[in-house]
Amino acid sequence: MIKALKPLILLFILCCAGTRLSAQHTFELSNVSRLKTYQDSLQRMSDATYNASNDQERLFANSQFIKTLVTALKTPASFNFPFDSLKRISVLKSPNNTLRIFSWYVPADDGSYRFYGAIQMATKDGKLKMFPLIDDTNNMKDVNQITGNKNWYGARYYQVIPIVMNGRAPYYILLGWKGNNAKTSKKVIDILSFDKADQPVFGKTIFDGLKGETIKNRIVFEYNKLNSMTLTLDRSVNMIVFDHLAPFSAEMQGNFEFYASDLSFDAYKIVGGRLKLVENVEMKNEPNAMDDFYIDPKDKQIKAEKKL
Repeated sequence: MIKALKPLILLFILCCAGTRLSAQHTFELSNVSRLKTYQDSLQRMSDATYNASNDQERLFANSQFIKTLVTALKTPASFNFPFDSLKRISVLKSPNNTLRIFSWYVPADDGSYRFYGAIQMATKDGKLKMFPLIDDTNNMKDVNQITGNKNWYGARYYQVIPIVMNGRAPYYILLGWKGNNAKTSKKVIDILSFDKADQPVFGKTIFDGLKGETIKNRIVFEYNKLNSMTLTLDRSVNMIVFDHLAPFSAEMQGNFEFYASDLSFDAYKIVGGRLKLVENVEMKNEPNAMDDFYIDPKDKQIKAEKKL
């Protein structure tokens, strides 16, 4: 496990402190040039992080990346700058254009991962507001607990889905790759909302499972690291579709190192602002751009299986 994380976490919080600033959400030519310069620096720092030979070097390179990213996001008009050259960093803007989420991971020598991120918000008065996301997974005794941005159940998000009710989006569904360790990978369906003080909240009791099941605030899937898993929004049926995971044999029940897709699909159907479980969904599941997220994104020697 990556060590010496507290100084890096403190750095992230201090860098993100005081990030409310006036900004016109337009591209001023001077700012675009400055943001492109920041982006070039960030790309080099990202490469340095992933090419580092040990945990200490990765942490140092990532700390430099964090400081530069926060500086870049404080630049007026940065909310409209795509940062699309940062291929290892997920940058998702909500369809309603109210926020975007940066998320990424740093691998450790022992096969585990540490996740990092930030929420950047565009406000009605033209100001920008940002929240650091501090991965607290290792300290969580219950993955079902509702958390904030400083005790985040970290993940690298690849889809954000606003749930619109009465003309507004009270919360967002987040789909993410979580990695885990040398034997298993995880994926997660998490819920992002904001409390009365406009602070981010992760997890929400909106999942309607089978009768008698434990009430869920988030959904976590765990499976064999060398296998793939589909978890994606199918807009044609308004459902979040996912592989049904099962053990290779009955005696392996509960040992997720031996879990994989059984070639059937389940889904959460979005109904009235809630997610209702639907079992045995018929899907063609054609290959798509999300296939890279079905396996460990670090190991490009393993090719994701395409289910037809």
